[in-house]
Amino acid sequence: MATSIRRTDLLSLSNLRNDGRRPNEIRRMRIQMGPLSASASVGGSALVEMGLTTVLAAVRGPLECVRRSDELLDRAMVDVTVKMAPFASSTDRRFINPNTDRRLIEASYVIQQVMEATILLHLYPRSRIEITVLVLADDGSRLCAAINTATLALQDAGIPMKDFACACSAGYASIDGSSNDDTTLVDLNRREESATGGQPAVQLPCAMLPQRGTVVYAQCEARLPNYTALEQVLEAAMEGCRAVFEVMQAAVRDRAVSVLAMNRGQTKMVELFS
Repeated sequence: MATSIRRTDLLSLSNLRNDGRRPNEIRRMRIQMGPLSASASVGGSALVEMGLTTVLAAVRGPLECVRRSDELLDRAMVDVTVKMAPFASSTDRRFINPNTDRRLIEASYVIQQVMEATILLHLYPRSRIEITVLVLADDGSRLCAAINTATLALQDAGIPMKDFACACSAGYASIDGSSNDDTTLVDLNRREESATGGQPAVQLPCAMLPQRGTVVYAQCEARLPNYTALEQVLEAAMEGCRAVFEVMQAAVRDRAVSVLAMNRGQTKMVELFS
């Protein structure tokens, strides 16, 4: 008599997560640079999919500051706004005001701090750079996806940067849902971010400059059993950032090749008619 095995049991027996990934594997990334290039008011843009989480970012500037009091004599200021589409979350489809929602305000502040640590702001004194981030779908690790998307949009806009700002999350949880065998997981999805056993899930979003080996942001609000667990989670997040960097670097190279090829084609057309 044939017996059927549930998908969750099969994944647990194979030591795989609920979406079929290994513990140290990031979600599949799809990157589109310049989706808003047709708009004259946008200097650069990027669309990033990390699994089922989708984020769109647009960059404007450097621009003149609206108020003289906002000007900085030695560097540019970075203005970040994070918005969520009403259909982004599968549970809450209400409109969220980015000016009053605490989570979006905090995310805007974090992205601003990360970008200020990455952009060569001293090249644009008395100016401002606007970054608008729109979360189109939220299936976990939306802050990390937003940081990666903002970085690619800045690259598309030609803003000079010290390095890529790559972000990835890591957690300390169980693959099979029990609390007896905790494992370090990389790039958490929404189910892995949710509380298990009445306890808040351990998640640590991390942003770093991979070529410099510098961590510019890391935050963990849950309680870890010991310092060794914190080291393991942080190291796993950094490894995830390095994996994200490889994907982002390849996307920027492909974008540069396509732009150069387009410019060469336009140059040849000009030479033919001159």
